[in-house]
Parts: sequence; C-alpha cells; structure tokens
Amino acid sequence: MEIRVELTKTPKAKPVPGEKLPFGKRFSDHMFLMNYETGKGWHDPRVVPYGDLALSPAAMCLHYGQTVFEGMKAYYGKGGDILLFRPQENFARLNASNQRLVIPPIDEEVCLAGVKKLVEVDKDWVPHDEGTSLYIRPFIIAVDPVLGVHPGDEYLFLIIPSPSGAYYESGLEPVKIYVEDRYVRAVRGGTGMAKTGGNYAASLIAQDEAHRQNYSQVLWLDGVEQRYIEEVGAMNVFFVLEGEVVTPELHGSILPGITRKSSIQLLKDWGIKVSERRITIQELAEANDQGRVLEAFGTGTAAVISPIGELKWEEKRMIFNQGKIGALTQRLYDTLTGIQYGSLEDPHDWSVFVCKA
Repeated sequence: MEIRVELTKTPKAKPVPGEKLPFGKRFSDHMFLMNYETGKGWHDPRVVPYGDLALSPAAMCLHYGQTVFEGMKAYYGKGGDILLFRPQENFARLNASNQRLVIPPIDEEVCLAGVKKLVEVDKDWVPHDEGTSLYIRPFIIAVDPVLGVHPGDEYLFLIIPSPSGAYYESGLEPVKIYVEDRYVRAVRGGTGMAKTGGNYAASLIAQDEAHRQNYSQVLWLDGVEQRYIEEVGAMNVFFVLEGEVVTPELHGSILPGITRKSSIQLLKDWGIKVSERRITIQELAEANDQGRVLEAFGTGTAAVISPIGELKWEEKRMIFNQGKIGALTQRLYDTLTGIQYGSLEDPHDWSVFVCKA
C-alpha cells in the first residue's frame, strides 16, 4: 500500500540541544492518517501536516469511547541512526485492543511502514540529548456521525509524534506510589488488557487523590477482592525479593507491557529467577517488614524503568532500598536504554532501523 506524503509549508522550530522538553506537550510538523470504511477496508495511508481534525459532534468516539491507542518511541542512536524499539509488538498489541473494542484489525506491516515513513519525514524532530526521544502515539477512533451504541463503520487511524524528555520530572529518582483500595481499574473479562481511553479516565479519581497526598502514581489492586497487586497507572510492577523477581501474572485485567516483556527476557538472560504470579499487598507488606524486599521498580514505554522508593497502603508506608534506586533496577535501565539508543549489543534484534539523521 503506497503511502502518500504531503509536506508542511509552515515548519515549526525543531528541538535544540540542551532544551528542556516536557513530556507530550509539543508536536512535530507531520502526522500519519489512514481511513476505514465498512466494505472498503483500511485505505489512503498518508503523511500530512500536523493539524486539527474535523469531526462531527455526533462522532461515536466522543460518546461511546470506541478508541484504542499505543505508545512507542524513536531514538537518536549511535552514529546518527534513528531507531525504533520493538514496534511490531506495539502493533500486535494494538490489534489485540482492536479485537476487544470491536475495531477492524489493521495491517501491522502497513502500520510499521507508516510510522517509519513519518519518523523519516520528521527525523529532525528526534532530540539528541541523553534521556530524550521522539514519543510516538498511534491511535484509532470511531468517527461515524451516529448516536447509538454499536460498533462503528468508519474509523480513523492516526500517528502523532512528540519530542519529549523524561516521563517523570524527577527522572530516575525513585517514585512514591499510592495504593488504591477503594476504586478499581479493571476486572478479568473487562478491558484491562486493552489500551483504551476509558481505562485511563476511570483511573483519574484515584490519581487525583494520590497527588493530594503527594504521591506521583497509583498502584491498583484486583477488582474483585482488592487484595492482589495488579499494575500502576502507567507501568507494570516488579518486586525484587530474596531469590526471585516477582511480577503480577497476566490474566486479562493487566496490560501486557512490552517493556515488561523485555525486562523479563533480560532477567532470564542473566540467570535471575522471574516469577509471574499473583501476589497480595499483604504478602508484600509482610515481606518488606521482614527485610526480604530488596528493590521495586516499574516498567513502561514512557518511563522505561522507574525505581519505586515507597508504597503507601492504608496507613502503612513501605520503603524499599532506603528509598534509593537498586543495583538490579539500575542495570535493567542501563541495558534497556543502551539497546534502545544503539550503544549496547542487541542480542534479540529488538531495535528497528528507520533512517540516518
């Protein structure tokens, strides 16, 4: 499928070395679009100037939330190579979300070609400074101008790039996380395994309470018993115990993170036991009281690896590794970012070359 390119006539100022880049607030010169209509399928892939969309006030995405999205990054790598990290995994997960939201599947090879063409066109928007990247947001919305609860017949697939610095302003400093035990984010059989906007909207009330108590993120418990640890709003979670690294198993209510999957593979490469299993907040608290929790960290595209320094559960504060980043967390961060930026060996061929800067 040929990708049409229309270049902007009014280019914006590009990022410059040393410039502070907030996460997700600035956008490049171009975006990728592709349309879907029942009977015609996905068609007209194109790179066009970044701009506003024209949507009917009755567009279904505005009323019924039939939307899915992904998050990925392009990196300025060694020798000026522009690299993507495991983009095929992102588009496979996008199709899994599509299936759950009854959105027509999209050709993953066309998606990959589209993101590569967009990044190539906007390669000057990939920042060069350490710790920065071009954050990339693919998403699909139902655009039928119809009121009524049913799957759409018209969709728009878009990709928008945003030059960004660290997801957390504190960078690699350990984050403080609030454990939510009143509200729930997802249950098995729901949409927790999909990357869809409603999941994040439902999390905002707890996020707001966490911020009021000076915590940066929310750790969600299971939606039935509210005992089992699931995930943080923007990260999967790992706990380094004596003799093993534990992360909650995937059973339908947790997003299958790509950085999670990559971290598990690296830990296994290093001969470290990884247990994907259910773990209760009570088990974690008791293990921490006994000094058996050595480190804790989160994984996600936006933050990569984020050390967790503290969890607040009810009135109990759990401090991990004296609130400092642990050695294993640091090793994972250094290895993953080294692969992403092309400065370390990539034994699993995770990086995908796009173009030269």
